[in-house]
Amino acid sequence: MRRDLDGEAGGVSDGYLRAIWSATGSATLPAGIAWLGTGSLPSIFPVTDLAAASVGAAGLAIAELVGQRHGSLPAVAVDRRLTSFWFDTSLRPVGWKLPPARDPVTGDYAAADGWIRLHANAPHHRDAILRVLGCHGGHDEVARAVATWNALDLENAIVEGKGCAAQMRTREAWATHPQGAAVAVEPLLWRTPAPAAEAPAWAGTPARPLRGIRVLDLTRIIAGPVATRFLAGYGAEVLRLDPPAWDEPVAAPELTLGKRCGRIDLRSTEGRRLFRQLLRDADVLVHGYRSDALGALGFDAEQRRRINPGLVDVSLDAYGWTGPWKARRGFDSLVQMSCGIADAGMRELGRDRPTPLPVQALDHTTGYLLATAAIRGLTERARTGCGSEARASLARTAALLVQGVAPADAAPPAPETRDDCTMPSEMTAWGRARRVKAPLAVAGAPMAWDIPAGPLGASPASWRA
Repeated sequence: MRRDLDGEAGGVSDGYLRAIWSATGSATLPAGIAWLGTGSLPSIFPVTDLAAASVGAAGLAIAELVGQRHGSLPAVAVDRRLTSFWFDTSLRPVGWKLPPARDPVTGDYAAADGWIRLHANAPHHRDAILRVLGCHGGHDEVARAVATWNALDLENAIVEGKGCAAQMRTREAWATHPQGAAVAVEPLLWRTPAPAAEAPAWAGTPARPLRGIRVLDLTRIIAGPVATRFLAGYGAEVLRLDPPAWDEPVAAPELTLGKRCGRIDLRSTEGRRLFRQLLRDADVLVHGYRSDALGALGFDAEQRRRINPGLVDVSLDAYGWTGPWKARRGFDSLVQMSCGIADAGMRELGRDRPTPLPVQALDHTTGYLLATAAIRGLTERARTGCGSEARASLARTAALLVQGVAPADAAPPAPETRDDCTMPSEMTAWGRARRVKAPLAVAGAPMAWDIPAGPLGASPASWRA
């Protein structure tokens, strides 16, 4: 048995779990977790240990809420193997296929002096990259253009052009970079209490602990939608709002499970009026806009609190909440390049190109961290009437992950079988699909979703009557 992050005997997941739980406001776990399943995702970092810990923390938060309301703390178990599958994808289409996961321009490229990753899955980000490179598209044409640039110069030019790119840095270079140094001293979760408001009267039961909770979801790929999918799995009413014409053809079947999805134009007067009304009646707001974006639209943290004093306000960004990159656009794969994860994988495994994590673990872990913060915020609000604010970032989650080292002899999870998926199948808007069985078990409160996955914008931008 390896030693955990605190140096005490025990599993690595236990160490990560304590770090996450402490970040949400308590040094003492309400109960232990039964770790089930075997195998670890192949990586030089303990990805499955962190994944299981983040799912477990969210499960403990559900158990704590049930215990506070109903007097008995249910047992919590996490299946590490199923968690590894969920951190990739839970969806198994039956008789249909998902579209390609990435735009052809997205990928790692050799620049004149090193590697750089370009992220072009969103059309406007792709356009920004092609403008800077003077290309019309196509991977090979982009590769030739990138090869004429120094990686840092190209990163700066694309970011200044409102695109997304990240030079591959070593962990040592990130530690001395102004943004890396800023993230290193940030908490895993920024937490701010709010003054007491009227205590709510929610309709939750031991079986559906979040029934009666309204969650307003202003998030996109991937961390925020993971958080709100988890909340929906325990009964919350989740209303996801996207801008006009925004789409996520690959992610929507995976991440809209349990949600109603509407449209809102926050740049319009009517859109802001509608958002103010929806926010007033929400219990939880989860948002993934850049740190300055909602404020620029007239909805900074102070204004949101005035609209809804009891709000549990949970948010994330890519690169942290302080430092020169605090408002920089970013995604999991870009953060892995910036903070040294992709370089470390390449060097330690003897590869000739960037070697990131086997799954987008920063996104998924941060999603479960946000869900944990939201549920613990609801628990506190039910007890005192006080709302709260919590903020996380992919870069700070990365700093937690790299504290651990995966054992060299770790075996991969056993291959998936048909018995690992739920039956009957889910009738999504795209066709039938199976889901991998839930990786979390909270006794008496099964994770289940009332709404199958559907397209963005398919529902009215309103709460259910």
